[in-house]
Amino acid sequence: MLEQQKIEEQMLSQVAEKTLSQQMDSVDKIEVDVQTDLLKIIQGEADGVSVAGRGLVIKNIRVQELVLQTDGVSVNPLSVLFGQVELNKPVNTTARVVLTEVDINNALKSNYIRSQMQDFYLNVDDRIVTLKPQEIQIYLPGSGKMTFNGKILVQDRGKTQSVCFAAMVSPRTQDKPVMLENFNCTEGEGIALDIVVALMEKVKELLALPYFVFEDMVLRVKEMKVQKESLRLLIEAYVKHLPSVQ
Repeated sequence: MLEQQKIEEQMLSQVAEKTLSQQMDSVDKIEVDVQTDLLKIIQGEADGVSVAGRGLVIKNIRVQELVLQTDGVSVNPLSVLFGQVELNKPVNTTARVVLTEVDINNALKSNYIRSQMQDFYLNVDDRIVTLKPQEIQIYLPGSGKMTFNGKILVQDRGKTQSVCFAAMVSPRTQDKPVMLENFNCTEGEGIALDIVVALMEKVKELLALPYFVFEDMVLRVKEMKVQKESLRLLIEAYVKHLPSVQ
């Protein structure tokens, strides 16, 4: 029986590998391990799913390395027959991800990420100032720090100004959150000091968020390790619905 279970897992894992590979723009290597048995397969259930991959490209966003493990998975078996996978219940996932500096900056320039960027609003002396992100670039110099260069549009009292900034942060660890160490407005002639102060506070607020929502997932970065030209992340995710990768 154990041998039969291993064969079932292998067959289902191979199907999952093929399906994932076909849905990605490109992939260097991907391995899927579905932990289940025949009865659970019929019911659309699995004890867990492991995914390990290299060079995964989805929506023109590249991930250098990915190691992912879910807890129990329950899907609608009928949805699989029609080429879709619908979760019957949310899934908890842990992932270790490696991103290169080049891949991060290419992703930040992609149409998909730019479409996800939201405007931010500052309350400055009882008036609302709107910030529209335009560009951002990340540098990983190998000092254990992350530096950012960015450009935003500031809309205040009917006027729009372009402001460039530079920032340095210490990455999140198991013991402390992301810390803003330095922040400077490098361009933006005539930008009011109260707006600069409010902008700094907004950046600190965003960095201190314990989690963030992306499509139908709640993501929490538990740990960040910054190396020269690469970033290693330990992420916990609560997935309500599987996002579309097409």
